[in-house]
This record gives sequence, structure tokens and C-alpha cells, in this order.
Amino acid sequence: MLKVKDIECGYDKKMVIKGVSFEVGSGEVLCLLGPNGSGKSTLFKAILGFLPLKKGEILLGEKDLEQMSRADIAKSIGYVPQAHIPPFPFEAIDVVLMGRTAHLGAFESPKEKDVKMAKRAFEVLGASHLENKIYTEMSGGERQLVLIARALVSQPKILIMDEPTNNLDFGNQIMVLNHIKNLANQGMSIIMSSHYPEHAFLYSQKVLLLESGRVYSSGTPEKTVTEKSLRDLYGVAVNIMSTTNKKGEAIKVCVPMAC
Repeated sequence: MLKVKDIECGYDKKMVIKGVSFEVGSGEVLCLLGPNGSGKSTLFKAILGFLPLKKGEILLGEKDLEQMSRADIAKSIGYVPQAHIPPFPFEAIDVVLMGRTAHLGAFESPKEKDVKMAKRAFEVLGASHLENKIYTEMSGGERQLVLIARALVSQPKILIMDEPTNNLDFGNQIMVLNHIKNLANQGMSIIMSSHYPEHAFLYSQKVLLLESGRVYSSGTPEKTVTEKSLRDLYGVAVNIMSTTNKKGEAIKVCVPMAC
């Protein structure tokens, strides 16, 4: 369980995050929604231990995050950035092995067990065919799978994903999101930011709406993502409609009222 309790943080004297609280349990996906500049990236920096808190606390289980070492945080919380292009044309498996850094000594190289774990991460994502491909020559969806695999090899309890479908085409978006759902089904706690309200309905159990660094609303997708909340946050009128998936289950979609 990750507990964020009434935290405040920012840069110098400017507070960006103000009084934010939420919890994420094992196997839960929390979708973070909010307009640009609402504080999503700053909140992630605080959870990852990169930004000290001015107030409040973040607990991983019963441990205060500020009392944990950088290595222990890296072992417990995995991070998948929006985009990542390394300066050298590494093979994908080498990029994934970088995720084992927190488990290695200062001058220690990855061992056979680390390579096996990297290969296992590819298998979990159904992406073993990517192992020896050159990372810089991959498509956006393929690179995103490699970044998820890199986060998984650190064996984290929690996975933070900053707009994991950013710049992906429609098919790759669904592919990545289905992998996220599968990881949650295996017990991993996931916090992901998105600009697509449908992602909250389709893939999350909890939603946190941020507005100017404060919690506008939080709760289940059905109660939190409403026509009014989206209009207030984004200044766009939307119509939330119901349809069914291929299993015949009811799902909701958001249609912007452009005209």
C-alpha cells in the first residue's frame, strides 16, 4: 500500500502540490488526470523521492519514504517516463538491464541471473522478439514496452507511469494499456497519468483529478469522471456515453462537444 498523506511540495518557495492525499493498494490502478501544469509531474517527483516534501508524508507500507535510501526506493518503485532516447544505439536487452542498477554494487556488472530476469521481463510483456533489436530503431510502442520491462526488472511493488501512451498510435495505446492491466492483475500497484478520460473508465479502479496542484476530486471512475468535472478541469464540454465491449459489458466513453 502506498499512502500519500496531505503532502505539499514545490520549487524554492513556490508550492506546486498543495494538500494532496490518496492511497493505492495491491493490484489497483490509479489514473491521474488533469490539465497541463496541474502538478502531475511534480507529484511523481515527490513519490519517487526526487523532490523533498514541505509538509505531509508518503508511506510505502509502514515505511516513511523520506527515511528510505535512494536504492531502496528504486527497488520498491519503478518508473516509466513519457519518452526516452539513449545517446547510443543499445540493444533492447541492455536498456532493460539498466533497470537492475539499484541491485548491483558500485562497480558491479550484471550477472547471469540479471540477464535471466531481463529476459523474463520481456516474456511477461510478450515482447521476447524485441530483446536484440536496436532501441533507437524501434517504434514508439516497442520502446514503451522496453521501458516497462526496464522498470519491471527492479522488481518494484509500485509502478509509476508518466503518460505511458503519449505519442503512440491508437493500436499501440491499447496494447500498452492492456499490458498495464495485466500487471495490475498480477498484484502490482500502478499510478499512471493520462490525458484521456476513457483510460480511467477502461483500466483503473481509482481516479485522482488534479487542478492547480490540489485534488479537485478522487474516487471511482464512475463517480469522479463526470461531464461537470471534465468541463471544470479542461474547459471543454463533453458528453459521457455508454456502450458495450466485446464481452457485452457496459463501458463509458467521452465525446467532446466540439460544435
